[in-house]
Amino acid sequence: MPDAIFEEPRLAQVYDPLDPDRSDLEGYAAIAAEFGAGSVLDIGCGTGTFACLLANRGLTVTGVDPARASLDVARAKPGAQKVTWIHGYATDVPPIQVDLVTMTANVAQVFLTDEAWLATLRAAHAALRPGGRLVFETRDPAAQAWLTWTREDSYGYTDIPGIGGVHSWVELLEVSGDLVTFRGICQFDSDGAELVSDSTLRFRGRDEVTASLAACGFAVEEIRDAPDRPGREMVFVAGRVTP
Repeated sequence: MPDAIFEEPRLAQVYDPLDPDRSDLEGYAAIAAEFGAGSVLDIGCGTGTFACLLANRGLTVTGVDPARASLDVARAKPGAQKVTWIHGYATDVPPIQVDLVTMTANVAQVFLTDEAWLATLRAAHAALRPGGRLVFETRDPAAQAWLTWTREDSYGYTDIPGIGGVHSWVELLEVSGDLVTFRGICQFDSDGAELVSDSTLRFRGRDEVTASLAACGFAVEEIRDAPDRPGREMVFVAGRVTP
């Protein structure tokens, strides 16, 4: 099941206002342009910011996500009518052939088991035309990003039109091997409600990700730095190399 931050309607509605700087998505848009992609499958599209960005630039876009509340937000955005929205997982996408498959932000890390991760990679492979590419990012475990997942480092207050003031922060709950669990908290000034969402991410290393891609018919062409987070993220560019 999706985490509450994506599936709880009240949290889905404030997701974008609480994280308005999505300049990271311009890096992905630039990659789509670099490879001349005309069609894109965005796995874990969430509230649809990236899918709508590409669609409004003339690309054919399919967005898939298991959180219905997030898709409801996505469908209300300018340009949403240009996107094909699918409620489900990558494995639920019907047969298509696209030039590029993307997983932005934390999407590649939400697959906690090998089975779920490999199934997603195989679904991405099936959706790509011969010669197409899969692009995604994953945090470099060596950077230990979770060390700053504290109230002190993450607290913010946002006044959202139509909703009111929202206090938000994250708290680290547990680090167990390559699994990191944390809690997101939102407090609403309008009624004092406090909503929480617990999430777990898997921090796979470079060699593990490369091996999993090879097992699913991809070859890593390049591992880039995320332009907005140098030294903290690994952006994998992988080509579809088998039928």
